[in-house]
Amino acid sequence: MSVSARVARGAAGASRRAGRRRVEPVFYWFLLPTLLLFTALVLLPAVVGIFYSFTDYVGFGNWSFVGITNYRAVFSDPAVFDAYAFTIGFALVTVILAQAVALALALGLTSRIRFATALRSIFVIPMVISGIVIAYVFNYLFSNTLPSVAGSIGFGPLEESILGNPDLAWIAIVIVSAWQTIPGALLIYIAGLLSIPDELYEAAAIDGASPWRRFRSVTLPLIAGFILINTILGIKGYLNAYDIIVALTQGGPGTETRSVAMTIFTGYTGGDYAYQMANATVFFVLTVVVSLLQLLATRGRGLRL
Repeated sequence: MSVSARVARGAAGASRRAGRRRVEPVFYWFLLPTLLLFTALVLLPAVVGIFYSFTDYVGFGNWSFVGITNYRAVFSDPAVFDAYAFTIGFALVTVILAQAVALALALGLTSRIRFATALRSIFVIPMVISGIVIAYVFNYLFSNTLPSVAGSIGFGPLEESILGNPDLAWIAIVIVSAWQTIPGALLIYIAGLLSIPDELYEAAAIDGASPWRRFRSVTLPLIAGFILINTILGIKGYLNAYDIIVALTQGGPGTETRSVAMTIFTGYTGGDYAYQMANATVFFVLTVVVSLLQLLATRGRGLRL
């Protein structure tokens, strides 16, 4: 074997050994506390909850296995179906509104305007305020301020609080939820827009492209991954809506705005433990499906959430 061949073979062997380099045991010790906490606080309670979903357990005392009886009841319960319909519909409407507003604000805040940095800081304030605090503030606005203003100008439809209107209460929840989550999406869009080279816009302008054409043909394709990230994160967050709904409507009027999370928690405190554990398991499967769709959507785009 020639010298050059031996050198190449040795280099290839070294490369393979480097790829199979053993992980130092100390790194596993750093990982161990996280694994223990995850197992104790997340994995173990989930397994116990799934186990009890096949029983008639009420949260205390004795129990017995009932098979899939709870799951049959979940899939035949109109109240549960209404909660899922409201939650999914609310999530879709809110994510569209929040992404549209966040993208519009990002376009404005990345343009050549004065005080852009200060405005960015102002617009992200809602992200650091507790959702329950925001909801109580808006509850006062919807229940008192808005009806007073509507009454003073003679606008009848809003003279009564929309929180008590079965047809309009969901709009208040959408507005407040979007108001709180827009800043997070805004930051992601700003990062995406700032990553686009100015040369592309200059070349498009030289070719005579209008601002709308530049937005459609240059901006949108290059921030498609950021739009996807925001949409997925938004839907996953809205599916778990709870605190804002509790502070605004308590799931009312009646059960018109009761989310899945609120339905499950209310069942826990009402002694319907095993039944709501079955509901929670179904909801868990739904979120897993959303996560799998996320992985499929991001495959090949170089995105990792």
